[in-house]
Amino acid sequence: MFRSIAARLAPAAGERAAGPADLPRVVEGIRILVLVMVLVTVPLASPHPGAGSSGIAVAVTLGVSAAACVAWLLAGPGHPLATPMLVVMGAAGGALAGVSFNSPAAAIGCMVTSAAGARLETEASLAITAETIAAFLIAGIAAGAPAGALAGYSAAFIGLWAFGLSRRAYVLRAEQAEEALEQARRAHKAETHAAALAERARIAREIHDVLAHSLGAVSVNLQAAEGLLAAAPQRSPELAKALECIERAGVFTREGLAEARRAVRALRDPGTGAAPAGSLDAQLRALTDSCRADGGMPVSYAVTGEPRPLGAEAGLTAFRTVQEALTNARKHAPGQPVSVTLRFGPGETTVEVVNPLPPDGTAGPLARTGAGYGLAGLRERAALSGAALATGPAGGQWRVCLTIPA
Repeated sequence: MFRSIAARLAPAAGERAAGPADLPRVVEGIRILVLVMVLVTVPLASPHPGAGSSGIAVAVTLGVSAAACVAWLLAGPGHPLATPMLVVMGAAGGALAGVSFNSPAAAIGCMVTSAAGARLETEASLAITAETIAAFLIAGIAAGAPAGALAGYSAAFIGLWAFGLSRRAYVLRAEQAEEALEQARRAHKAETHAAALAERARIAREIHDVLAHSLGAVSVNLQAAEGLLAAAPQRSPELAKALECIERAGVFTREGLAEARRAVRALRDPGTGAAPAGSLDAQLRALTDSCRADGGMPVSYAVTGEPRPLGAEAGLTAFRTVQEALTNARKHAPGQPVSVTLRFGPGETTVEVVNPLPPDGTAGPLARTGAGYGLAGLRERAALSGAALATGPAGGQWRVCLTIPA
């Protein structure tokens, strides 16, 4: 019987050792020890169980008290039988303390009053405490208990009931404080989320107002310039080349405007993607074909391994990495061949862009353009998506390598 109670109170395998937060377990263990102590010591005191009318009263009240205590411990707090068993323990335990006032039998009554004050509402706990004291006084007076024992045990019952009330008030305050703290956490999380959404909306407005409007204006001007040059009376190879450059610039501008719009939508609604449509292989093939058609930079593209789909964030990171690497090659090493390789390995996907370093002392006309944050932005993207980015010179070439774990 006691083994089953101990098994219910013992922590499961793998749990941490008892600490301050496990005080209820410790209290339950102490109650079991108190019950064992009463069962062992009461039969040794006078009157002995079964000897005369007093002995019969001791045996009956001890048996009822022990049975009700075991049922109460097994039921646990919140069980429908917990309060009825506490009522039975109060009556039987109080009577046991009265007829066996020379033993520690009063410990049952003390356990009842302290538990009632800690677990029940004030009115219910007061009723059980009054019942326990009344049963004790009636049995004690009938058994001829001295006045000191009657007064002392009654005071102990009342004092432990007051202690239980204090513990109940402390637990209620702790629960209220925990609830208030949880509400504060939720409110802080909601405020942080709202601030993040507001910041995303502000960035989206800035991108729309600055970048999208500027690209729109550039596109309009390119179309106007193309129309004026096309209407020129004299045709020459240089004019045709200028028209071709303007047409490609118009294409790049429209593509940039479409990407800016996707970025604005992604900022305003995180559920929408900002990556180009299609698989990563198709995206990179289209990107390298566009750069090759632009002229002035021979670009080769190769795919190794068995292609497989990547996540939206990982695919966008890979696409932006190749896009930035090709832009940097055009700026810093114009006219040099560039190789783009997409490798699908068993545990990772790698994207590598390699181009020869420009001769010492030479720099392309676009080398000083831009803010210089391209590689820093790529590293931030890679870190956010769980990828690894390596950039730098190696064997006379500039190498950009992004490794995405599978």
